[in-house]
Amino acid sequence: MSASEKTKAQIEQIAGKAVRKAGHAMGKKTMTAKGAALEARGKARQIKEKGKDGFR
Repeated sequence: MSASEKTKAQIEQIAGKAVRKAGHAMGKKTMTAKGAALEARGKARQIKEKGKDGFR
């Protein structure tokens, strides 16, 4: 897993979690959903990169 892709995945997960929790605290369902989507995208990126490393 390249360092830049690993960093992007971690940043997306952390940002998504922060947005999701902030949305939940404010009672905004749309913001909560956007945060969850961002977090899921970060997790998907991490899984993709780990899979690529398996072929190397």
